[in-house]
Amino acid sequence: MSRVYNFSAGPAALPLEVLDNIRNDIPDWQGTGMSVMEVSHRSAEFIELAARAEANLRKLLHVSDDYAVLFPQGGATLQMSMTPLNLAAPGAAADYVVTGSWGKKAAGEAKKFCNVTVAADASDRNFTYIPDPSEWQLSDGAAYLHYVPNETIAGVEFHFVPETDVPLVADMSSTILSRPIDVDRFGVIYAGAQKNIGPAGITLVIVRKDLLERAPDNLPHLMTWRAYAESDSMTNTPPTFAWYVADHIFRWLLAQGGVEAMAVINERKARKLYEAIDTSDFYSNPVSPGARSWMNVPFILADASLDKRFLEESKAAGLTNLKGHRSVGGMRASIYNAVTEEAVDALIDFMKEFERNV
Repeated sequence: MSRVYNFSAGPAALPLEVLDNIRNDIPDWQGTGMSVMEVSHRSAEFIELAARAEANLRKLLHVSDDYAVLFPQGGATLQMSMTPLNLAAPGAAADYVVTGSWGKKAAGEAKKFCNVTVAADASDRNFTYIPDPSEWQLSDGAAYLHYVPNETIAGVEFHFVPETDVPLVADMSSTILSRPIDVDRFGVIYAGAQKNIGPAGITLVIVRKDLLERAPDNLPHLMTWRAYAESDSMTNTPPTFAWYVADHIFRWLLAQGGVEAMAVINERKARKLYEAIDTSDFYSNPVSPGARSWMNVPFILADASLDKRFLEESKAAGLTNLKGHRSVGGMRASIYNAVTEEAVDALIDFMKEFERNV
């Protein structure tokens, strides 16, 4: 078997141990004589899996009983619409901090349903920094404050949790499970799966239970968080395979020592890579040092004409998916939980060798 080092921003790398377990399960899951993709989501075996996945997620992030844990479909993009629909009455105000493409997209979706105030906008510096909270223009009586803790495209990350008197909503798609978080400081956390949770197709939503009652009665049933909370996320047939993989990932994370242990490794991986960039005249990172992402590290070659060669040679060396997002160009290494320290070391070694040889 030949495995590459996969630096994809998503769908992203999965732990090899988890992939091996999945492969062994495929023809006969838990002695059922069926694949997990063939069993009913109403079966006792799958209901047990779903309950275990939720319990382990709660254990990993220390989620209290004050919060509902939901596993809907639609990815983080659907939650950009479900958030205003569930939290803001028509005509109500909602505040958005826009520090990258996903924050901008979330604000654009919310404008269809409520009065959005962009409290801060980092586009004036090409989304390379976090505006100082003292300068944010917050609305009086806003229904909630929304932000994206980590922007995958620009590689910008909050290293603090904003202070607010209204429910705080966070799109944690690319940072969830990479370190501890204080869930109690949030009203809603949502995350697409395809970074640190598993394959695309399932979404994680953690919502404070009192907020479930805000949704108006005329919303379509599947657009309310309440429907998923009342049905244990089985209002309709869920993405069972993606849920199954998430269950494996949660158990794998617990075996690694939980998110506390992952934080130590992730901080070290990011620090190594940024040091390699910063100590070189050949590579650079455009993000303000205090806002650099642990998960997504963009970098630019001093001579952009060498980009194609860098990508071709890195791929030949077994280092894949390093091309930067089409909107910004350059390179990007996404180093989520399943990307090993060995992979980061191999990337750094290649970067140094490439620089010497051009």
